[in-house]
Amino acid sequence: MKSDKFGDLAAVSSVRLEATNHDGVLIGKTLSPAKYRSCRDKGVAVPDLVLGLDLGNNSSLGYDHPHWRRNGLITDIELRPDEDTLIEWKPGMASVIGDLWTLQGEPVAADPRQALKRIAAAYAERGLNVLACVEIEATVFQESIDQARAQQYQNLTPLGGKSGAALVHAKSPDHTEYMEAVVARFDEIGLPWEAWSDEAATGQIEFNIAPADPVTAADRWARARQVMREVAYSLGRSVTFMSKWSAEYGQGSHLNVSVSDSDGNIFFDASAPHEPSERMLHFLGGVMATLEASTSFALPTITSYRRLMELEGPPTTQTWGIANKSCAVRAVLAGPSASRLEYRLPASDSNMYSTLAAFLAGGLLGLDDKMTPPPRFERMAWALAPGTVPVVPKNLYDAISALDADDQLRRYLGDEFVNYWVGLRRWEWLAFHTGAERTDEQISVWESLRYFELA
Repeated sequence: MKSDKFGDLAAVSSVRLEATNHDGVLIGKTLSPAKYRSCRDKGVAVPDLVLGLDLGNNSSLGYDHPHWRRNGLITDIELRPDEDTLIEWKPGMASVIGDLWTLQGEPVAADPRQALKRIAAAYAERGLNVLACVEIEATVFQESIDQARAQQYQNLTPLGGKSGAALVHAKSPDHTEYMEAVVARFDEIGLPWEAWSDEAATGQIEFNIAPADPVTAADRWARARQVMREVAYSLGRSVTFMSKWSAEYGQGSHLNVSVSDSDGNIFFDASAPHEPSERMLHFLGGVMATLEASTSFALPTITSYRRLMELEGPPTTQTWGIANKSCAVRAVLAGPSASRLEYRLPASDSNMYSTLAAFLAGGLLGLDDKMTPPPRFERMAWALAPGTVPVVPKNLYDAISALDADDQLRRYLGDEFVNYWVGLRRWEWLAFHTGAERTDEQISVWESLRYFELA
């Protein structure tokens, strides 16, 4: 029987039904209460182009469409609410996240949230529970969004002054006003957070969202970013999740993951608490074997790869280490409750549903096949001599080629999800190389126009 969670909300005059497309954009429809009640079970019709438009509002082309796209006829699919996510967003408005389904009642396999739900279910089938959380980085500016648009997002003024360094409390009141307003909204909508701070670049900020199961963690990521945008606009500011908006340090979305069974955290070994457990090593074996193939999920845009600067924080090599933040994956050995893996490659413009699905798929491959990772890296993993260790793909084209050639992630993510993503990213690469006035050494205006507001 359908719960009456909707009826339990205070007076609601509209319901925002939401999903996230492959680029991480919050999409959907705002419904009247009567319309929402009529589609709680079957969902509301949306055009298949919600998963087919690029960030320039053009149809992505050049690859085989799955059956539900019907070869360019712009057919409908259904956005069905997941009422476990139903909340009061603000007085008079409810918010609910949904999943995409075909008209034949099948999950849309290319839907990022559906893909993450499949991976989470695969862990549950093996008696495993996953906890995940995201560290969200962004940059806030003094200019309003209207002024930022008028300037084509160029020559903006970072909020809080230009004094550098991270974790500084001595910021100007405008910075504190924004951060406190964001967490106040988190509290209002029941989104648990753990910490906030400034970050390495001027105007750069970070919010640490509390751990949850994978789908809930990604839902919180999506909602947190929406809150951060809405608060910025309400205060006359602008904010971006571009992985690198200027020559300043880039920004990421570090992902923390732990896995447990009925006996507790499988990443912790009580007999050797300062060493990775056997099953952590198996998980790492799969992650490292698929790291190159999964890179395009963590670094999905043209600009994402500009963030990969030696000695600036983001990993540039396919390495893992214990308490080594220069590696792509950091093993944190912190006892039975907090031992975890931190995936440090994802950029702030990555879609956390897809990125988390790919990371967990690699880990599950390792657990299933009892894979062995390469040796831990015990030095600084930046500025190494060529050939020392494999490097992270240096551009989107190379990353997509690696995914297309891989057959291991497909076992868990499925052909439709992988093939659709490959097609979308190849289109993104083509759009940049045919539409941008650029020098490859500098961030182009094309990138700012495309990614500043929506990535």
